[in-house]
Amino acid sequence: MATASTLPGGIYGLMAEFDDPHALVAAAKRTYAAGYRKVDTFSPYPIEEAWEAIGHNDRRLSRIVLAGGLTGLLTGIALQEWVHTIAYPINIAGKPLNSWPQFVPVCFELTILFAALSAVIGMVVLNGLPQPYHPVFNVERFSRASRDRFFLVVEAADPKFDRKQTAEFLKGLSATEVNEVEP
Repeated sequence: MATASTLPGGIYGLMAEFDDPHALVAAAKRTYAAGYRKVDTFSPYPIEEAWEAIGHNDRRLSRIVLAGGLTGLLTGIALQEWVHTIAYPINIAGKPLNSWPQFVPVCFELTILFAALSAVIGMVVLNGLPQPYHPVFNVERFSRASRDRFFLVVEAADPKFDRKQTAEFLKGLSATEVNEVEP
């Protein structure tokens, strides 16, 4: 994945470092407004504003969870319909074999189970995990991304990327440091 974004010049992109989340969000907004699209942010904790600032509005996970929940619901209905009318038809107190009120607890539980499992599996797949290696790990200062620093990366595969102009642009965003990211 990382090699696809590498230019023949040999870098993955440029990384700007910031001291606080507000500076990262402001820089992300300016970067997106300047026309850069292959951009990513890294921070010690999730920052929803940064995600939105770089133009991501991916809502696939909510659809995956909905599909998982509906699959669980239909599985519960089909399972109980089969058990109560075909496999073990037992008439209890003259009630119909496929009485829907008795289906509710099992259908509810399977809906929750399937939705939760699809949420976890969908999140792992959509995030590209596990990812034991990423080019940003080559930048020494990136080790602080999990503690107290905030980073903005512009990939070399971006159509607007020019090594010198992009480096100057990132320095103009009040970044504490700008580094090249080796593949």
